[in-house]
Amino acid sequence: MTHRFAVTVYYEDTDMGGIVYHANFLRYIERARSDFVRSMGVDQNAMRDNGVVWVVTRIEADYRSPARFEDELVVETEITSVTSARLTMAQVVHRAEQELFRAVVTAVCMDMHSGKPLRLPAEVRASLR
Repeated sequence: MTHRFAVTVYYEDTDMGGIVYHANFLRYIERARSDFVRSMGVDQNAMRDNGVVWVVTRIEADYRSPARFEDELVVETEITSVTSARLTMAQVVHRAEQELFRAVVTAVCMDMHSGKPLRLPAEVRASLR
């Protein structure tokens, strides 16, 4: 399953040359991941209320081509692996048919009080499979 999330590039996203500042691609893919897990029925607020939060442990990113002010982008997210302790996703940012950015993101769950890693809750694993 591929999830699609639309992003419009605003002036605040760009540098003086009107090109998207590189770190903003990470913001775009974060928004897309949040929207994706919400669409899969995962209630991140309920997780947090139970002391469980998502933590990104690894991002492998490739910048292919710049995005510019007022571009209409689409972030595609696909789950590549779900284990008892880890979620891995591939994310690609496109402008029309052109690939601009690609990332592989690994996230785990953590106890927000102790800072210790946790297994993904069973209901979360079931939703993501």
